[in-house]
Amino acid sequence: MALSLVADFELGKDVLPWLRAQRAASEARGAGSGGADVLENDYESLRVLNIERNGNIIYTYKDDKGNVVFGLYDCQTRQNELLYAFEKDLEVFSCSVNSERTLLAASLIQSTKEGKRNELQPGSKCLTLLVEIHPVNNVKVLKAVDSYIWVQFLYPHVESHPLPENHLLLISEEKYIEKFRVHVAQEDGNRVVIKNSGHLPRDRIAEDFVWAQWDMSEQRLYYIDLKKSKSILKCIQFYADESYNLMFEVPLDISLSNSGFKLVNFGCDYHQDREKLSKHLSLCVFTNHTGSLCVCYSPKCAAWEQITYSVFYIHKGHSKTFTTSLKNVDSHMTKGITFLNLDYYVAVYLPGHFFHLLNVQHSDLICHNLFLTGNNEMIDMLPHSPLQSLSGSLVLDCCSGKLYRAMLSQSSLLRLLQNTRLDCEKMATLHCALSCGQGAQFLEGQWRQRADLNTNRVLSDFLKIIQWISENVSACHSFDLIQEFIIASSYWSVYSEISNVDKLLPHSSVLTWNTEIPGITLVTEDTALPLMKVHSFKGYWEKLNSNLEYVKYAKPHFHYNNSVVRREWQNLISEEKTGKRRSTAYVRNILDNAIKVISNLEARNLEPRLTPLLQEEDSHQRLLMGLMVSELKDHFLRHLQGVEKKKIEQMVLDYISKLLDLICHILEASWRKHNLHSWVLHFNSRGSAAEFAVFHIMTRILEATNSLFLPLPPGFHTLHTILGVHCLPLHNLLHCIDSGVLLLTETAVTRLMKDLDNTEKNEKLKFSIIVRLPPLIGQKICRLWDHPMSSNIISRNHVMRLLQNYKKQPCILLNDMTMWMQNL
Repeated sequence: MALSLVADFELGKDVLPWLRAQRAASEARGAGSGGADVLENDYESLRVLNIERNGNIIYTYKDDKGNVVFGLYDCQTRQNELLYAFEKDLEVFSCSVNSERTLLAASLIQSTKEGKRNELQPGSKCLTLLVEIHPVNNVKVLKAVDSYIWVQFLYPHVESHPLPENHLLLISEEKYIEKFRVHVAQEDGNRVVIKNSGHLPRDRIAEDFVWAQWDMSEQRLYYIDLKKSKSILKCIQFYADESYNLMFEVPLDISLSNSGFKLVNFGCDYHQDREKLSKHLSLCVFTNHTGSLCVCYSPKCAAWEQITYSVFYIHKGHSKTFTTSLKNVDSHMTKGITFLNLDYYVAVYLPGHFFHLLNVQHSDLICHNLFLTGNNEMIDMLPHSPLQSLSGSLVLDCCSGKLYRAMLSQSSLLRLLQNTRLDCEKMATLHCALSCGQGAQFLEGQWRQRADLNTNRVLSDFLKIIQWISENVSACHSFDLIQEFIIASSYWSVYSEISNVDKLLPHSSVLTWNTEIPGITLVTEDTALPLMKVHSFKGYWEKLNSNLEYVKYAKPHFHYNNSVVRREWQNLISEEKTGKRRSTAYVRNILDNAIKVISNLEARNLEPRLTPLLQEEDSHQRLLMGLMVSELKDHFLRHLQGVEKKKIEQMVLDYISKLLDLICHILEASWRKHNLHSWVLHFNSRGSAAEFAVFHIMTRILEATNSLFLPLPPGFHTLHTILGVHCLPLHNLLHCIDSGVLLLTETAVTRLMKDLDNTEKNEKLKFSIIVRLPPLIGQKICRLWDHPMSSNIISRNHVMRLLQNYKKQPCILLNDMTMWMQNL
């Protein structure tokens, strides 16, 4: 399936064998059943409680005496550790441990078993405790109330030394959040105790909210409160020094007034009614390192015939609401919509019905989103149990106790690309696959030298995408497949090098998409931008603020295009034809830029190329390359403030080099498939079906690059012309030359004159070629052809030049005519 769920942790494999080993060791010592005792039928009590920021997993189970036992699985060492045990038959509701593993916070409720007496304090439903566990010592009651309480320790970035103060969040069902400051001290060696446990300082950081979400990785608290029936999303950022700031607030056009109370990612909530889960609203916030901020929302569903969900692209200033109809709906359906954070994408899926991949970076066009329905491999292979999306593309299946790492599978996307029929699906799948491999960086020589199996697999998948494109250049009718591949791959190849690349470089050749996507309808609306509550930004917040500033002020958008290069290049070519060219230093600087691009390209590709490209001057393409370097560099300098000029120059060289490299690889894929050899470069051979296939792909590459005005590798036009002479009848060949499909280069025509003898057929070809050459090249070529016709052409051109100078210098003309007649 295209969405790959790789298990990072499983209770049954990573914890249960350890518990059995502990039990066996305890029995061997004759100690009977201990705190780690677990029987075969106790597996149902083993469940995950929480996942902390450092990846450690807290779980619980009940031993054969009904005692509640807390354990921790260290994701780094892959080792288990017993934390604490309550000798009472209670249900654990929420749990968290501090980063030093010296304090344990837990909320417990009365056991649901009938006949059990109330183990809690009289009149309380939930008991929240703070326990010293290094070693096990005092227990402090934080709350004993008739409402549920969730607990969560804050994890500072600095973990090299223990902090004297720990901070604990308490989230109440009564709609308030408190932060406790817990001072600790070491006594008698390594013994850690709570100082002033009788009075722990606390701050109330939020109240009157109806929904909250915890981001364990980034230590952020999102919550929504209602102001005049409006839903206001707010975010609090906690820092390494345990301080915190309210970062922003933004109104959301959603109705939460009758939705009750809901928390997201505050541990695993096993107390939700699974029967009601499918009809409850779903709401979650996703971010990634690029500064994106998405709010995913699905309202309460009364009937399953039609389902609606919305994604608020806060960083883009708009929202998109999708509606789809379901088929074969079960009246007792208990599965709700699931939202998953996949970094550059958000996945929305309803098990057994549909799967929707939404592009977070480029949300403008619906064709960049992948929507699949019905009996599809991707849909059928996804888990049907409710999933909890955590930070860093982690997904928790609370029912099975498995923690997955969700990622898009490039090889599976390739299979989908090969089998799908709709242009919109091809477009979306191609972009998904390229984002997985980060584009053409996998073609670089440094990647080729690595022996890492995963890297080789991704490289192989990327080359398969190139092979598929070379074999299916006409597969799409709504867009040019080669154009889209070149632009998208070049974009992803430098994505990690440029912080604002999505604002400065095009990611797609398609600017508009008016075709509907089958099975889904879409409504796009502008949304209010967040009101930022701070004035100094770092890290993620700096990128988010940059995105918001771009939405406010970037009119028109900053995307680079080659229109200026087109005009300047045409001017230079026109000047060359008339013999009037501007300063030598200007042209030399442009050609030097081209030399840098070629050198950069050759340095990244250590293996010899199959095709004879990059082996000749081709001044026109070098001019185009050099002009693009100059213009793109100026574009970056205008918009990338604070970036060193040298770094910008290298980024420009990398981008254009990779663009040319992609063209070379598309051509090489076709060359390799058809097993062409070096003798193709000679004109005295006849064209084959294989040569015609390569000629066709080269023509499509030329069409794609011409409309975008992109440079081609030097030698491309020479090879294209040679294959054209091999494969086309004379009248078709001449038509291609006259219409600009074939460009006659000096290298190609020189080789034609030398390789072909002077048969009647070849004479006709040579003459037809010579009369179509620019005057300067034509004069050189005529001197290579030992034939009366070439002598005639040379004489005629000479007389024409003399006559053109007659009015200016008649005396010189008479002397030149006399000398020319004597030579005859």
